[in-house]
Amino acid sequence: MTDVAASDFRHPRRHVRLDTILRLRWLAVLGQLAAIFIVSHGLEFDFEVVACLTVVGLSAAVNLVLQIAFNPMQRLEPAYAAALLALNIVELAALLFLTGGLQNPFSFLFLAPVLISATALPTRLTIALGALAVACAAALVFFHLPLPWEGDEPVALPPVYLLGVWLSILLAIGVTSLYAIQVTEDTRKLSDALAATELVLTREQHLTQLDGLAAAAAHELGTPLGTIFLISRELEKAVPADSPLASDLKTLREQTQRCRDILSKITQLSATGAPFDRMPISTLIEEVVAPHRDFGVEIKVRIAVAGASEPVGTRNPAILYGVGNILENAVDFARKTVEVNAWWNSETIELVISDDGPGFAPEIMKRIGEPYLSRRRGAEDPHSGRRGLGLGVFIARTLLERTGARVSFRNRTFPDHGAVVQIAWPRSRFEETQDGLSGEVSGEMSDEISDEPAT
Repeated sequence: MTDVAASDFRHPRRHVRLDTILRLRWLAVLGQLAAIFIVSHGLEFDFEVVACLTVVGLSAAVNLVLQIAFNPMQRLEPAYAAALLALNIVELAALLFLTGGLQNPFSFLFLAPVLISATALPTRLTIALGALAVACAAALVFFHLPLPWEGDEPVALPPVYLLGVWLSILLAIGVTSLYAIQVTEDTRKLSDALAATELVLTREQHLTQLDGLAAAAAHELGTPLGTIFLISRELEKAVPADSPLASDLKTLREQTQRCRDILSKITQLSATGAPFDRMPISTLIEEVVAPHRDFGVEIKVRIAVAGASEPVGTRNPAILYGVGNILENAVDFARKTVEVNAWWNSETIELVISDDGPGFAPEIMKRIGEPYLSRRRGAEDPHSGRRGLGLGVFIARTLLERTGARVSFRNRTFPDHGAVVQIAWPRSRFEETQDGLSGEVSGEMSDEISDEPAT
């Protein structure tokens, strides 16, 4: 079975484009200018307009410098992206200081940079930005200019209310950030696991195509080698036995025959392995079971016939990998025995793989098959030496479901113990051909390498 390195898909580095940050900053600049204009001219409130415009102007200047000095399409390192988001928080704190502190209803905009970080940056940077936002909000409780308001008397909200606003900002930052981090992480895990699935399937398809390429090479080389063999044999008959060329012609004929024998073996091997061949389910089971018979665990195969003929399906790499991965897990956790039971009728094909190991833990039973969910919990795989990530079961289940199978997981009924995986296909789906090809193709290739060449 093909392995996928953990480092290829686990905890990928996250990068944000500079253009994305700049777009958000320009949007903030436009929003801040609109708010200043509406409050000063529309509502005619008295506040530090020049100071506010200075802060917004500095923000716009930073945007222009970044847009001119760097390629907006480049992806920022997480630390640099976090620095720009921190600058957003500081700029917002400066504007709120000039316009009433936490009394200003726009104080909840502290959430925006932290929420963006939660969806795009590592958790440690999100925590740092959240702490900065909370610290700025706490400072604004005590240090700020009066809230712009109509009338001579400024609005003076009680300290308890300001404390409540600060706590609400703290809780909103914490809850929304945790939610965003969890959702983003789940989405990222699923995306990475699907990418691993596609990679595994591609590798398996490439491996199975090697037999087809070998058969094609045998087909192309069979006729010219046969011609060389025929000519060398005729020349050997025509040349006297004491001629110095006789031994060379004999060697040429023998080596040509050797090449033909090798090509014939290649064709025979590909007759049951080419991706366009078909195989009965008993052959499929044996091909999956064979690599796992020498690991100290007895594998019992039972096939129950329900009156219908044996199903014959296309040799599908997805089925071979999926069933093989589930069987490998069973062998890993079994104490002594793994059972592979198969039965079919005219409508359904069912394959059940069970072991006598500890079974599925209750806490993961409902989540079995999710990516990066593992029963090994840091233990190394006894076959590959790699730590289990739960990717194998996810990939196997995804590939099998793509072939039309239904995959279910359960434990044996007490007092028996062990895990049971049931795989069921509609018979019509299992027996579908791919691209209209059948096993006759390799047989036709085999016929091309005959004892005598075409003349």
